[in-house]
Amino acid sequence: MDATSQPGLFIGVDVGTGSVRAAVVDDSGAILATTSRPIRTWQSGGDIYEQSSDNIWEECCLAVKEAMQGQDSEKVRGIGFDATCSLVAMDTNFQPITVSSSGDNNRNIILWMDHRAHEQANLINSTNHDVLQYVGGTVSLEMEPPKLLWLKQNLKAECWDKAGHFFDLPDFLTWKATGALSRSLCSVVCKWTYQADRTGRKEWSDSFWEQIGLGELKENNYAKIGSTVLSPGEPVGSGLTNQAASELGLKPGTPVGASIIDAHAGGLGVVGADISSHSLVKAGKEDAITTRLALICGTSSCHMAISTQPTFVPGVWGPYFSAMVPGYWLNEGGQSASGKLIDHVLETHPAYRMAQDEADKGGVTVYQYLHNLLQTMAAAQNLSSPAELTRDFHIWPDFHGNRSPLADSSLKGMISGLSLSAVVEDLAVLYLATVQAIAHGTRHIISSMDTAGHCISTLYACGGLSKNPLFVQTHADVTGLPIVLPKESESVLIGASILGARASGLYPTVQDAMHAMCKAGDVIQPDARVKQFHDNKHRVFLRMVEHQREYRQIMQQPQ
Repeated sequence: MDATSQPGLFIGVDVGTGSVRAAVVDDSGAILATTSRPIRTWQSGGDIYEQSSDNIWEECCLAVKEAMQGQDSEKVRGIGFDATCSLVAMDTNFQPITVSSSGDNNRNIILWMDHRAHEQANLINSTNHDVLQYVGGTVSLEMEPPKLLWLKQNLKAECWDKAGHFFDLPDFLTWKATGALSRSLCSVVCKWTYQADRTGRKEWSDSFWEQIGLGELKENNYAKIGSTVLSPGEPVGSGLTNQAASELGLKPGTPVGASIIDAHAGGLGVVGADISSHSLVKAGKEDAITTRLALICGTSSCHMAISTQPTFVPGVWGPYFSAMVPGYWLNEGGQSASGKLIDHVLETHPAYRMAQDEADKGGVTVYQYLHNLLQTMAAAQNLSSPAELTRDFHIWPDFHGNRSPLADSSLKGMISGLSLSAVVEDLAVLYLATVQAIAHGTRHIISSMDTAGHCISTLYACGGLSKNPLFVQTHADVTGLPIVLPKESESVLIGASILGARASGLYPTVQDAMHAMCKAGDVIQPDARVKQFHDNKHRVFLRMVEHQREYRQIMQQPQ
């Protein structure tokens, strides 16, 4: 091995919805240091969310420098980036250009959760173009083609006509780091309708862009959106430029791995964990990597399943070739709001402040306080499990539309079982019902995947909500599947560092890096006592969306 492929340290940088995080990771996958920096978001009009690429890069640099305090930069062998699938607009001189009706060029990112492009998504889906079969049959308004079309139709002079480059945020970061204009296969396949398969085909569809009214993107071999596409972890350019190295506090030339979307980084960081000595295997349970579902749960939730052959799942994104684990096809389900939904229902309840005050007095989080209260309430009612407290309380969780498996952004949230009471016990039941609703959404997605040909036997969970015991146990109970937690809780950062390790040459493939750097921790088994309860509750869950659609039809009838 040459010097750059010797064991050493790797940097993982994760740009989430509200913060930048950086980690220093060794070659065995142990996290030595982490740090977090907030990033700014502008919100307007309810569903408009914008960010600044300058702000994000500055916070990336500060986060890496802070994480590296006390570490030797000479030992850093590689760096990898992941980020939300947000759209970055730059002019021909690589300066930020506005995506905002405010005209502010600082606001040059349309955040992934921005829903402004509803009409444009409908227009694209009405074409029934062949590429749509690879996004579950319908393009989501969270993807980039609808947002690009929105910019052309609504900010033509201010943005579209001046734009020289459009990046997915993960690819913007590797460009800032290396000066190379390559794009990641993960980004362009999952969010831009780029086509790739086992035959070696890697191409944009000319007819798609022409049909949706964005044919000008074909110019100069698609230079504005990406002419060169690399698999995750492939070395980008010549590594860190002098300027980027100085800003990050690292050595020039440090290898940079082709980036990945943040949820996919979580999948990389958890789904490859070796459990050969674990009780799941000892009990004779098959756990091939193609039977694992990576559940990445934070602000939103993503459900990643891989297969050796393309599997088409209605309403579930993919199949995407080599978009997460090179050589495998990926299906990606998701919920547009999970952690964000939990926080919303808690913070808007009249008893939230009281619950927060009681939690502060006890030195626990509000979530732990409510969890403890649920245990007390269940014991007082002689229930076999706190889950049964929601027997007459049901939620449909699509307050921000349904990403999977119904692929209907127009769906709304529903709550059944409200009373005039608004005490803290009611808040506890609302919290439990919300967590259960999110878990039943996961069950709905898994059922759709299995019906289409997957065979999911185990969940591998990571992300902020995987640290919430109620959230994890409820998902095990509702799905009836065991959940493997990672040894290192920050699996997304492990996934990002795997990209740097692959780029360094220490590990020949991403799979090799996953095997070396992913470690399994605890396993949460489903509680058999509540199986029938959740089977019944799932029937109610599915009935609720039928009712919502029925109500919509009634209200559309002429008076």
